[in-house]
Amino acid sequence: MKNIWVPLSGAIAQQRKVEVLANNVANANTPGFKRDQIAFREHLTALERNTPDINLPHKDWAPEDFYHTQGAENAFVKVDGTYTDHGQGQLHPTKNPLDLALQGPGFFEVLTPNGIRFTRRGSFTITSNGTLTTSQGYPILKKVNRSALGEESNPADPAKGALPPPTERVFNLSGRNIIISLQGEIIVDGASQGDLSVVEFNDNSALKKEGSSLFINPDKQNFSTTAAQSSVYQGFLEQSNVNAIIEMSELIKANRHFESIQRAIKTYDQISGKSVNDIAKF
Repeated sequence: MKNIWVPLSGAIAQQRKVEVLANNVANANTPGFKRDQIAFREHLTALERNTPDINLPHKDWAPEDFYHTQGAENAFVKVDGTYTDHGQGQLHPTKNPLDLALQGPGFFEVLTPNGIRFTRRGSFTITSNGTLTTSQGYPILKKVNRSALGEESNPADPAKGALPPPTERVFNLSGRNIIISLQGEIIVDGASQGDLSVVEFNDNSALKKEGSSLFINPDKQNFSTTAAQSSVYQGFLEQSNVNAIIEMSELIKANRHFESIQRAIKTYDQISGKSVNDIAKF
């Protein structure tokens, strides 16, 4: 009963789809969250060979001569991968001066224990020593001119200087009246404290999710050096781009599809068991 692997491969793929959809639904209210989508690939044995010429022999035809599967019993489904939808989420007003939302493709640059990461989640806070951090306690970094400087440990041009260490790009804010412009400049009590590092990429699909609304950029050449297209809105948070109604509908459909595949697998198992029992009688 090797054919059981065909519906089993579909069940595994549908289970993965359910997991992705469930994660989207669970983060429907997470600020800055970007929904994931899953892609499938089907292996069709009929496509591995050319279509044979039609040659009808002179013989007595049997019913099975008219039911050619073209290798469909060996067709398998597998998850080809997942990708992130970086579509813009709605901006929700909070009136909190430390809540920042991005309109455009950019990301805030963040210093974590594992290195520099990027996030769209703009719910920030100021620590007791004046450091501007994310809600997880990761410092927000100041802007640098990447087109004029090289990269850490991988200079784009030996004649250019390297980026300053991330620890030197941390904000140290002290004051009460905090104003942040659309360009990301932070002004405290009338004095400029520098610009937020809002980074844009040539290809957002190249970013990898790390969890906690953080992204990794594995390719240093992916940084965009063109004029920034993103704006910073103070007192707003970008909502998740998950449409809960659509995701729930897709989740229900995936669950039903999974259940139908389970019934097919159960039928295969019953046929197999019946064949074994019937053979044992002889």
